[in-house]
Formats: sequence, structure tokens, C-alpha cells
Amino acid sequence: MHPLSRAIILAAGLLASSQSALANNHFGQLLANAADERTKHVVTYNGRYEPIGFPWGDVPDNIGVCSDVVIRAYRKLDIDLQHLVNHDMSINFHAYPSFTQWRLRKPDSNIDHRRVLNLQVFFARAGQSLPISYNPRNYRPGDLVTWNIRPGLPHIGIVSDKLSTDGITPLIIHNISNGPEYSNTLFDMDITGHFRYQPAQ
Repeated sequence: MHPLSRAIILAAGLLASSQSALANNHFGQLLANAADERTKHVVTYNGRYEPIGFPWGDVPDNIGVCSDVVIRAYRKLDIDLQHLVNHDMSINFHAYPSFTQWRLRKPDSNIDHRRVLNLQVFFARAGQSLPISYNPRNYRPGDLVTWNIRPGLPHIGIVSDKLSTDGITPLIIHNISNGPEYSNTLFDMDITGHFRYQPAQ
């Protein structure tokens, strides 16, 4: 290959990579903004099971758990995780922990997308599963982080664009019991996953 052709191909690849990174950063900021809007709602922590519509189904807006912050933030961007998780589980049911964890034998669109363990699988399959890091600079606005509050009690939140008092650690938007809020909790619990999920447009 002619050196000039090789240089043109390399430059085109670098430009495409740069554009993709910018698009990802832009989407992450939009998701962080959508999560910020959720902090303006009064929500009682309640994870009860109840039948909901499909697609775009939701429990009453005044109740929810950690996963509902994520679901509702994505929905503000016209992305329905209920539908997306259900679709993937319908095709790849045994990739998810529904049978091993809850002894379910088929997808349940009322609850599957509200379970952190299912969201971890979905985000890893449909998005990017990133290395768990204890360097705060590796977390961008709109990233999704999962933790174990204690063994057997998983949790999920969204990385915000606001920083803690140290000036480098991003605050997390989540609902751990008091409704959607900002907390300096990124490294306060056992991190079990770090994801970026931007659906193909």
C-alpha cells in the first residue's frame, strides 16, 4: 500500500474514533442531565412487585428503587429499558440470572428490567463493560456503576457531572433509600460493575 494511502486511512480511522468518543461523551452528559431531573421528584423507596404496562410501563412515579432512577433517566431520552431488556431476555433467557436467582422460567416484563442483576447483564451485552477502577478520573458523566451494599443486596447508580469536595470524584445519582439524590458514594461500597450504554441510533 502506498504510504500516502496508509496515512489517509489512519487519519480517517482516528477521526472516526474521535467522533465516536465525542458522541459517547455527549450522550453521557444527556443521561447525567436526565438523572439530575429525577432528583427533583419526591419518591418513596418501594420495590414492590406489581403488574405494569408494556412497553413503556412504569410503577407509580412517587415510588421506586435504585433501578427506577436509571430506567426513568433513559426514558427521558426516549429509550425504554423495559422493552430492550425484555427483548434480549426473550432471545437469550439463560444469559440472565432469572432462573438461577429467582427460579423464573420465562421473561417477566413487569420486573426484569427493575432488577440490578439483570441490568448488569444487559449493559454488558448491549453496551460496554469497563474495568472496575478506583481512579475517579475513569468515570464519566452518564456511566453506570453497580455495587453490593452488602452480600446479596445489589445497587445501581448513574455517574453525574458534579464533583465531590475533593474536586475529582464524581457524585453519584441514585436512590438508596431517600429517593433520587446526589451522594459521594462512588467508592463507599463494593463496586461490582462499571458500564457505558448508548443505544444505536
